[in-house]
Amino acid sequence: MNAAEQVRLAATPSELACDEPDAHLVLAGDDGDAATRCSLWWRSTPLLGGRRIGAIGHFRALDGESGARLLLAACAQLEARGCGMALGPMDGNTWRRYRLVIERGDESPFFLEPDTPDHWPDCFAHAGFSVLATYCSSVQENLRLRDERLHAVDRRAAEAGIRIRTFDREDTERELRSMHELAVEAFQHGFLFSPIGTAQFLEQYTRVLPLVRDELVLIAEQFGEPVAFLFALPDALEAERGAARRTVILKTVAVRPGRAYAGLAHLLAERAATAALELGYVRAVHALMHEANSSLNWSARYGRVFRRYALLGRSL
Repeated sequence: MNAAEQVRLAATPSELACDEPDAHLVLAGDDGDAATRCSLWWRSTPLLGGRRIGAIGHFRALDGESGARLLLAACAQLEARGCGMALGPMDGNTWRRYRLVIERGDESPFFLEPDTPDHWPDCFAHAGFSVLATYCSSVQENLRLRDERLHAVDRRAAEAGIRIRTFDREDTERELRSMHELAVEAFQHGFLFSPIGTAQFLEQYTRVLPLVRDELVLIAEQFGEPVAFLFALPDALEAERGAARRTVILKTVAVRPGRAYAGLAHLLAERAATAALELGYVRAVHALMHEANSSLNWSARYGRVFRRYALLGRSL
């Protein structure tokens, strides 16, 4: 490595500033070109095992050696600010982009997937990081598959006054605000949960709405009050590759906690598969599932896992 290279604090690039990092680091050579960089968050991160987390995101590295050097400097910065653990790659919180690919498989990247370079795991490993959590994506090739057990879920939901409808684009802001409130309630006890403001949630989902088919966004209401939603959308990368549009992505499923809503997530997923089939799609990606979640077992009955990811961490 060029001895003239050094890690330094730098201004956050304008295209990354919307994620509100607390600091930005670059590994720059003599020409000042920051080809290896990352951002840091420590002010609003959650606790894990009683220790304050420091997040390392917006990560970019040309090779394992330079990436490891940058990560070691990032860890020193986070430790100096009172963090007891560093996590990455994670752009501040789990509402934004996080995780890296550890098993690529045979499928092309899909829309909104963290498609990270193959040398990134080496960057983190050489800096002392290890796997903290694993995730996977599976593909359902047959959208006509039906789970007979969901008939009972459907019946119980109807008896409880729950009705499933599609997204109302005529009232987009109200719909997204309701989804935000429900998502925060549904995920509040999840791994590494941290709250997200309404404005940030609206910005994230509004950004992709032009690509959304309303029939693929399902909202379950109980006497007019949302209790669950499923947000799916077509895989926009297929069109960019010039391929036929045949895949939808099941991006987010949120259900109000409680036994009264057991099975509702699976019912929404089956309804979304039916809607996708009626729109002419033939496959569904069950995206980025935590491998400790029970939903993975259900999804595995419908398809095959084709990619795995990891979130990495190290003590400071």
